Amino acid sequence: MSIQGAVASPLRLTVQVPPFLSIVIPVYNGGAAFVDCLLSIKCSTFTDWELIVVDDSSEDKSALLAEELGAILLYTGGRLGPGAARNLGAQAAQGLYLCFVDADCEVLPETLTNLVQTLKFHPEIDALFGSYDDQPKALNLVAQYKNLFHHYVHQHGNEDASTFWTGCGTIRRALFLSLGGFDVERYQRPSIEDIDLGYRIKQAGGKICLAKNVQVKHHKAWTLFGLIKTDVLDRGIPWTRLMLSRKFFSKDLNLETRSRVSVVAIYLLLLSLGVGVVFRPGLGLALALGLALLGLNQDVYGFFWRKRGVFFTLGVIPLHWLYYFYSGIAFTSGLILHQVDQTVAKSRGAGVKQKPTGPQL
Repeated sequence: MSIQGAVASPLRLTVQVPPFLSIVIPVYNGGAAFVDCLLSIKCSTFTDWELIVVDDSSEDKSALLAEELGAILLYTGGRLGPGAARNLGAQAAQGLYLCFVDADCEVLPETLTNLVQTLKFHPEIDALFGSYDDQPKALNLVAQYKNLFHHYVHQHGNEDASTFWTGCGTIRRALFLSLGGFDVERYQRPSIEDIDLGYRIKQAGGKICLAKNVQVKHHKAWTLFGLIKTDVLDRGIPWTRLMLSRKFFSKDLNLETRSRVSVVAIYLLLLSLGVGVVFRPGLGLALALGLALLGLNQDVYGFFWRKRGVFFTLGVIPLHWLYYFYSGIAFTSGLILHQVDQTVAKSRGAGVKQKPTGPQL
């Protein structure tokens, strides 16, 4: 073969361009909601993605289904929780951005397109998250209330956000890895590992956006007991401890001033009712406080009214006031536990200082 012939037939190298998004979904016994989750991604109008499913020792056919639908399938090798599963998926991902989606969430056809357009139009954004839509899949009262309230809070939140959300949240992969991913040592069960990550992003100087046109449909059928347990033990208490430990206080989302005042008002209302049993003017004060609560929350009640009508609104007002009641319990418990943490840390520090450093006779 002549040199000329060799040059005329060069060796062709194929360079594979990494996807823009690596969609990472942790799953444990995903069921029918997981089927809809995967199929919705397949129907997305945006297609430059890879799909990574991390199976957390499911006992159903979730892993098989993910594999059949073409996902890159990883295994945790034991029940490690969604935070650890997401970390595993992030390590295997090739995309410029990681896009976390919950296994019980269904992306809308335009969800990923809206997400990517926001990132491309605003390259200064390091992380982005959206919200549930206003048409949750579960029809029971508690689930409708919880999901609609979440939608309302996120749709009225500050776009320059200070937290993060993994129901549908995106972050630069390089930044995620540099921060060490989700803190699965502190949060060994599903909790506020996403909020903690958001705080660390902000403290590192990153910019987080709440994109209100990025929405997913939630399938979870909340029960009243499950709602209270999650809001108190897995959200309220650890979130309070996180804010106090990091001295990072926000007035956005569930922590806005109106919500804080409403918590105080609900306890004053209950106290007034108790006083009213023996001292009738207390009942008048309770009535005034009830009207004040309605006034403070007229925007969200108006939202419920427009979306589901008057009877639905009347049905969820007690649930909303119950939310303020147990939010107060969660905050107080978190404050007490924070003080215990501080006391233990000081005693340990004193013990270290008092430890002899030289030879003892």
